[in-house]
Amino acid sequence: MGGGALMTPALIFLGIPPTAAVANDLVAAAVSKSVGAAVHLRHGSPNRQLVKWLVIGSVPMALVGSWIVKEVGAPADRQVFLKVAIGCTLLMTAATYVVRMYLGLVRTVRHNIHVRELVIRPIPTIAVGAVGGLLVGVTSVGSGSVIMVSLLLLYPSMSAHRMVGTDLLQAVPLVVAAAIGHIFVTGIEWSVLIPLVIGGSLGTALGARLSSLVSQSVIRRGIVTVLSLTGLGMIGASPTWVGITGAALIILGPVAWGLVRRAHGVPAFDHFGPPPSAGVRDVDRDDQLPPAL
Repeated sequence: MGGGALMTPALIFLGIPPTAAVANDLVAAAVSKSVGAAVHLRHGSPNRQLVKWLVIGSVPMALVGSWIVKEVGAPADRQVFLKVAIGCTLLMTAATYVVRMYLGLVRTVRHNIHVRELVIRPIPTIAVGAVGGLLVGVTSVGSGSVIMVSLLLLYPSMSAHRMVGTDLLQAVPLVVAAAIGHIFVTGIEWSVLIPLVIGGSLGTALGARLSSLVSQSVIRRGIVTVLSLTGLGMIGASPTWVGITGAALIILGPVAWGLVRRAHGVPAFDHFGPPPSAGVRDVDRDDQLPPAL
């Protein structure tokens, strides 16, 4: 999923002002996404026509988003505005992540993922790019999570490999535009940016190794819980309600997801530990549905 959804609030909780957290996270994301997009571009996975229409909508709105932050008012008002905006976006991201999990389950159970010639729908695609661009331009969150789920709904027949490549490639000009806008508003703090880039690179390598050792379903439910609780905290919810929500998600979340899985004819709970052997399908594995980067 998108790094901004976790990195930006983490920086804020470490005491970095929201404006600086957004600006520096966008610059770091521009570096990491450029590397990932270059790899996919070399293998020819992105759909360039789809990327074109997404960028037409996203880049202008990313600049509009940074302009909105600038026009909010005094610096103190910007910090409050960004904190609430990021919190609301995190809650929406958590919801879209649940939708993504469900779509992955349905696609896998039905075995109906067919790669065929894609019919591009320009207007809806531009609209998706515009909404994602505005979210990223204001909060730095949404380039992977929100746009990825929207693409899944618009183009359900698109292969996982091409969707990941397309999402990464369209995210590069999007986050670059948003980063430029926020640099003019806030500037860059090198003491934050350099450790962010180095730590992010090391974390990516470590995460890639650990991901095959942990149940994907557990990881995904954990992400939804963290995003939800973080979002509630940032919009000013009381610790009591945050705690109640967290307990409900931890206790009732697995039960609800298990019931959904059973309704689609698969075991309520997946295996724990390393992925299953060849020939065994795991409906919660990332190779069934492209990750929202």
